[in-house]
Amino acid sequence: MLGSAAAAIGGVLPSDRQLELAGLILVVIGLTFIGLLPWPERLFAPGLLTGARKRNSSILLGAAFAVCAAPCIGTVLASILAIASTSSVVKGAVLLAVYSAGLGLAFLLAAVAFTQAMGAFRWLRDHYTAIRVVGGLCLVVLGLLLFFHRDWWLNVFLNRLLEDVGLGNV
Repeated sequence: MLGSAAAAIGGVLPSDRQLELAGLILVVIGLTFIGLLPWPERLFAPGLLTGARKRNSSILLGAAFAVCAAPCIGTVLASILAIASTSSVVKGAVLLAVYSAGLGLAFLLAAVAFTQAMGAFRWLRDHYTAIRVVGGLCLVVLGLLLFFHRDWWLNVFLNRLLEDVGLGNV
């Protein structure tokens, strides 16, 4: 529903403005992901977690988890919504459906292979800063490409990359 709503809102804007707005949103999200702009969960999460522990409240603990999960989920979701806003309603819905399936599958796999997943989680924890910065830079670059209407550069690059590895014109 969020993808459809983003696409419907984007449908109100002229097509050149859709790309610029999506690009601007991605740049802001990328800069936030890198740590150059304030991050909302840092303001609220510590108080929620402390309050949940004091009150032994599963509701507050769930709220704290939701706020703390925002770096992983919020930026990716917002990026997909920004891209969906420049797409058709159907494509926006498909983008969010794939996002939801991927998110659910990751949790399912982690639950099934919990012991084995702990090693991967440790690796992610140890490399979190680098992953966050690289991911944020990717969002900024994609946002700038969209904002300046140069997103076709990415298509050309990916097509050449696929041809180089033997997957072009399959």
